Amino acid sequence: MTLSLASNGVFAEEAAKADDTEALAMKLQNPVASLISVPFQNNWDFGIGATNAMQYKVNVQPVIPFSISEDWNLITRTILPIYHAESPVAGGSDANGLGDITQSFFFSPKKPLGGWIMGGGPVFLYPSATDNALGGQKWGAGPTAVLLKQNSGWTYGALANHIESFAGQTSRQAISATFLQPFLSYTTKTYTTYGLNTESTYDWQNSQWTVPLNATVSQLLKLGKQPVQFMVGARYYPEKPAGGADWGIRFAVTLLFPK
Repeated sequence: MTLSLASNGVFAEEAAKADDTEALAMKLQNPVASLISVPFQNNWDFGIGATNAMQYKVNVQPVIPFSISEDWNLITRTILPIYHAESPVAGGSDANGLGDITQSFFFSPKKPLGGWIMGGGPVFLYPSATDNALGGQKWGAGPTAVLLKQNSGWTYGALANHIESFAGQTSRQAISATFLQPFLSYTTKTYTTYGLNTESTYDWQNSQWTVPLNATVSQLLKLGKQPVQFMVGARYYPEKPAGGADWGIRFAVTLLFPK
């Protein structure tokens, strides 16, 4: 009887750990989950300009939730891009350094409404680029929102924002850009996630879409006690400005700090 009870206790503990890991894997697909995460998203784009140049960008994207009341969270999502960009024209200079930082603030109900998870608030653009070729040298702001649903391993929804510049270098073009990210993913019982999304931007100043289609595969695991997600993916640009990238690849590592 003692052995049976001990075995039952071990099985219960393992089942609880599996449930926790499954919940963590699903939270990773939710941009406004109550979960501290720090993704390091590495992006390579190819076929840029007359020289078929390559651009490498690593986005450091910490997501930090704050409980601000019994019913509401505030989630901050910051994107800090760091570039190595080959010159797209013959004889030009490569550009290296920090790009412009984008920071979003989502006010999100702690409980889904009608089964839907949602959040909204302001988004800000900071002119932090260390090279004129890597940023717009403009301050910007606007609204952002996310809406999604999760059921039986599936996650689907969309994230959007719009940024208008209001200050900065007067010699640089004003910024008026809408970002749309519809997404669909499925997470298996082994914590593997298959995802599809677009990260489309419409430039209202130049009446131009940039539309990368992304397909990704990610795996959640633990290194010691540290939960980590590894992700690989590829993308194709069916719509882009003249001289824009043709295709790209992505590799991301996300450190997780569950409460």
